[in-house]
Amino acid sequence: MDPFVQHEADEQTTLFYIDSWIREISYVTAGFTSRRGGASKGVFDSLNCALHVQDDADTVISNRTGLALALGMDPTAWTCAEQVHGSRVHVVTSTDRGAGRENRESAIQDTDAIITNLPDVLLTSFYADCVPLFFLDPVNKAVGLAHAGWKGTVQRIASKTVEAMGANYGTRPEQLLTAIGPSIGGCCYEVDQGVITHVQSLGFSDEIGYKTSGTGKYMLDLKIINRELMLQAGILPSHIEVSEWCTGCRTDLFYSHRKENGRTGRMASWIALKEEVMAL
Repeated sequence: MDPFVQHEADEQTTLFYIDSWIREISYVTAGFTSRRGGASKGVFDSLNCALHVQDDADTVISNRTGLALALGMDPTAWTCAEQVHGSRVHVVTSTDRGAGRENRESAIQDTDAIITNLPDVLLTSFYADCVPLFFLDPVNKAVGLAHAGWKGTVQRIASKTVEAMGANYGTRPEQLLTAIGPSIGGCCYEVDQGVITHVQSLGFSDEIGYKTSGTGKYMLDLKIINRELMLQAGILPSHIEVSEWCTGCRTDLFYSHRKENGRTGRMASWIALKEEVMAL
């Protein structure tokens, strides 16, 4: 069974929870939205969670508020970054809580990974094909999210997130639980030699995560590559859960930048430590 399990929050809203984490760890909520359940119209139909795609800003804020409430979180806890397809990791402190909730200017700037050990901070990031990476340290009670497009992947954002959690929270790689969420798969993601050259610079001994498409291009699977990078960072194989959901194959459930010609909304990944349970 896929680690990201589909749940109907209500008659309209479909969410994907990291099922094993939710069932086994009472103080964590973590998962990934679908495109179903919000108020956005047209190409953004309907649970668009991102402000940078030219959707109506008030509608996006309403979508974010509805999601936070569905998760049992205060909407003011929503905290996000302005993503740039890089590999910078930001340590979220109490002064960052609520960053980016209502506008892009207040978001954590130039950042694609965010980590925290604070309860009642709802970390979020945004996707329409790129790979969501989830990190949970159950020993030191710290969490993180990373947004990994091909550029962030080859810049080893997965490894840098692990390193940042170690430096700030004492996280050891073998303690980490991780998950790789719904994203475009090797079935749908065709790239040119320029991208593959960057992938090859990672130095894998085999052709991990890509194969020729028969047209002089390549079919790239960023989930496989990020899993390999997590293994190299010291995360145990049994602690890496990988979703098989493909955003390109399932545009009925997900937004896909590639399949929808760049004009679409964004899903959100989320992770948070619940304050009321942490206090017990």
